[in-house]
Amino acid sequence: MMDFVFGVSHPEHWHALNMQQNPHHYSGLRMLGSSLVAHLQDKVGAGVYFNPYVEIDGVLIKYGVVSIDRLCKDLIDWETLYLAGRMHKPVKILRDDARVRLANQVNLTEAVRVALLTLPEKFSEKELFERIAGISYVGDFRMVVGENPNKVRNIVDAQMSHFHRLYYGLLDDLPNVTSLNDGYYQQNQNPRFRGLMVQKLPSSLYKKVLSEHQLASIRHKFDVPEDKIELHQQIASAEYLPKYIDASIRSIIGRPALTQSIKGIFTAGPLKSSRYALEKLTKWKTAN
Repeated sequence: MMDFVFGVSHPEHWHALNMQQNPHHYSGLRMLGSSLVAHLQDKVGAGVYFNPYVEIDGVLIKYGVVSIDRLCKDLIDWETLYLAGRMHKPVKILRDDARVRLANQVNLTEAVRVALLTLPEKFSEKELFERIAGISYVGDFRMVVGENPNKVRNIVDAQMSHFHRLYYGLLDDLPNVTSLNDGYYQQNQNPRFRGLMVQKLPSSLYKKVLSEHQLASIRHKFDVPEDKIELHQQIASAEYLPKYIDASIRSIIGRPALTQSIKGIFTAGPLKSSRYALEKLTKWKTAN
């Protein structure tokens, strides 16, 4: 099933038109009107309304509808990482939007920073891409039961050239990263460079990492500097930084991923939801 995401300016109006033209795409929720559907889309889960198992010209697709404002906010702030994480991977842009394009450049740069903060001084291109592709699956309950445990590796292996094209320019622009031979990179571990990366983390992640560091300072009895520059350098040099980031991403992703899946039971309807869950479980069992 091919996945699409439609970013729209006015979700309620879009759903009203789509319900007139394609009522069979929707579950029984369409009987309650486009206003309720748009409200459910925006207020529950990650702000996306999915219609799965839709056949267009013989191709089976699943499409999600999200407001442009909500999409851009997630790309920049990592509010839920539900869509920002999807766009860390190579995607095909069918209709470009200047706001989304700019927001996604921020999103991709932020993904590189997060990956670098959790990688060693020397790392391979594949390690970097797997770390980036795996961000959106940290804390997602479906990775425990329902998703192929090798999903991240499979995504990267199948699209290495696309990942390279997506991220090579961003890596080349970073002053603290040097390209080596045979697909390897080396990053400068200087606290000044790493402190700047901490400072530029997406706002949702930054606040949670800061909180994790403050909790660690209480547990391990060390002082946290009041000066922001010193604080960022202390965090960047912290032994537990990868754990801070991992715990923070889990906190961001966990609840929206769960509520979005529960919402899907109602938006897709019981038959389509059962079919979708069964197919996921079958893949998971086969992979295990």
